[in-house]
Amino acid sequence: MDIILASQSPRRKELMGQIGLKFKVVSPNVDEHVEGNPSPAQMVEELSLRKARAVEQQADGDELIIAADTVVALEGTVLGKPETERDAFSMLSALSGNRHYVYTGVTVIQGGRVETQHEVTTVTFRELEPDEITHYIATGEPMDKAGAYGIQGLGALLVSGIDGDYFNVMGLPVYRLGRMLAGFGVDLLALAAR
Repeated sequence: MDIILASQSPRRKELMGQIGLKFKVVSPNVDEHVEGNPSPAQMVEELSLRKARAVEQQADGDELIIAADTVVALEGTVLGKPETERDAFSMLSALSGNRHYVYTGVTVIQGGRVETQHEVTTVTFRELEPDEITHYIATGEPMDKAGAYGIQGLGALLVSGIDGDYFNVMGLPVYRLGRMLAGFGVDLLALAAR
């Protein structure tokens, strides 16, 4: 079975490889603006579905498509990727000493069958000094990540606690994806044992 990852995220590519999937990458071209006032869960589910549908139009009917979208939410406000260093400083300052939630929507499509779910993980930041935030931003790491941090990199130094799927915070809830793929007849452990 051919698998397509509808994402250019290096973290998602890494995680897909880590769980033994062989896949090709097709970058979805979608409008990421969501109308109305959706909850973070609704937003990531809608955007992952859009990404999967965009790639489905270019795929063969039997290919399995996996798409995901991740956002960080603090007190109900969604924090996307920072556009400037000032945005990053503002986001990290708001996250400092607080608990926030990371939502990832995942869509799997194959042969007309569509399954969309989401995962949520709670992350707590320690209190950050302004100089620490400035130094972290100077590394460049925050600039392409939802919430302006990457838990798999230097951003791990900011996190004092996590409750839920660690990989979800990286952008792909591996456990949930594995269960979804099992529903499509893909047994990852059986594949790895071959």
